Amino acid sequence: MRRNVLSLVAVAFATTLYAQSVQEEIKGDIRLSASNHLAYPGPSQGQLTPAPQGKKPFYISHYGRHGSRYLINPRDYDYPLGVLRDANEEGMLTDLGREVLERVGSMKEEATGRMGELSPLGAVQHREIARRMYNRFPEVFGDGCLVDAKSTVVIRCILSMENELLEFMRLNPQLRFLHDASEHDMNYMNFEDFELFEQRWDSKADSVYGAYCERFVNPDYLICKVFTDTAYAHRNIDISKFYERMFKLASTIQNTEARTEITLYDLFTDKDVYNNWKCSNVWWYMRYGAYTPNGGKQPFSQRRLLRKIIEEADSCLKKEAPGVTLRFGHETMVLPLTCLLGINGADLETADLSRLEQKGWVNYRIFPMGANIQIIFYRSDLQDDDVLVKVLLNENETSLPIKTDNAPYYHWKDFREYYLNKIDEYEEGLQLEP
Repeated sequence: MRRNVLSLVAVAFATTLYAQSVQEEIKGDIRLSASNHLAYPGPSQGQLTPAPQGKKPFYISHYGRHGSRYLINPRDYDYPLGVLRDANEEGMLTDLGREVLERVGSMKEEATGRMGELSPLGAVQHREIARRMYNRFPEVFGDGCLVDAKSTVVIRCILSMENELLEFMRLNPQLRFLHDASEHDMNYMNFEDFELFEQRWDSKADSVYGAYCERFVNPDYLICKVFTDTAYAHRNIDISKFYERMFKLASTIQNTEARTEITLYDLFTDKDVYNNWKCSNVWWYMRYGAYTPNGGKQPFSQRRLLRKIIEEADSCLKKEAPGVTLRFGHETMVLPLTCLLGINGADLETADLSRLEQKGWVNYRIFPMGANIQIIFYRSDLQDDDVLVKVLLNENETSLPIKTDNAPYYHWKDFREYYLNKIDEYEEGLQLEP
């Protein structure tokens, strides 16, 4: 009875959360508008739904994104900084504009030599994720437990992995560790299906996206706040590019050490902030979601990763104490994998871009910095053939498009059959194509 009550509470909590409009959520926490630049917020769900009687967690399979980082492309800092410096030399910056020049210069200084690297906050995020995983599922992390970790070959992912492993080691020095970052594993850890990618963005998609954003993007407020002469700005600046880069800078401050000292969100109205997020949400859906005009198959880019997760789990389930399998990569894997799994309805198939958020497809709920998918396996003992799994997205319980008699728990045999059939059907379709 207690389990059923807690399940209902969890469902009610999730329903309340998702019923709140995105616009209200972003107004309550402006950082959410950053989409994939959102610093990891931590789990919103406290107590997890207890396992069915007699079932205990014994294995964890995980794929996670690296933690907070600096922007990858130096031009993201250099272009707006150059625009502001040139305008300042011409005497075309307002008092606020000159202050913004100093803020952006400070951001560039912190990021110099660290483009794309894990920030100090990113390291903290992964230590905290490891600590919560350890405390939530102590049965898995007994003495001698093997923690097998792999990362893509990108340094921010490697350091994210090492920070989690260091925290596990601190919590229990008797754990055993394997850790690697090799091109050998990139064919599933960071698989880029170029044939599939060719289908997702053509001139028509570009036109659709451009027309969508044209209705929402309005740089007037920013331009008036920064420049003394808007005519100068329109004559000398690529306004759209400047506006886009300034919002990206505003979004990413939360991942850096400057987050407690400066902001750029004061250059945008609440409406600007929300509308920038809307365009970003559509961009990510069209490229990685099941957007029907491009065939709706982009989530299958992560079929190798999902198959590997299932195959490794099958192998681990034969062991008395299988331990933990950790994988560290990028949001461009986490997002389509979430869609392929259909977590919380992320497998949404639609051409109606105007109603994505109303239908629950909201990017910041999926792939903030440090985003992670944890699959927790439960059984009563080694002879128990009815293994159950629970999937956590960013450490919160989720729903899957699979029938179950005990949500949020699913029978492994059902999970395995459903997703292997889904992958097989897609790959068989590829073989039938001329």
